[in-house]
Amino acid sequence: MDVAQEVIRVLDEVLSLNGRSASFNRDTPLLGAIPELDSMAVVSLITGLEDHFGFAIDDDDIDGSTFETLGTLTDFVSGKVAA
Repeated sequence: MDVAQEVIRVLDEVLSLNGRSASFNRDTPLLGAIPELDSMAVVSLITGLEDHFGFAIDDDDIDGSTFETLGTLTDFVSGKVAA
């Protein structure tokens, strides 16, 4: 499984980006750079990632840096998948 591509897919679906995420790479900034990714959308994104990948995310697992870039989010998801 290509975790980065799956994370992009979840981002696109949850945030209704209509394919805009196709150009995202590891360095693409997320929180504060994508207008659709506001505080309420973060909650939806967390739920979407949990559902898609089949893991649970505790409040203590994440902070703002988790959503800094696609790379930081992908690394976080990869760690959860591997656990």
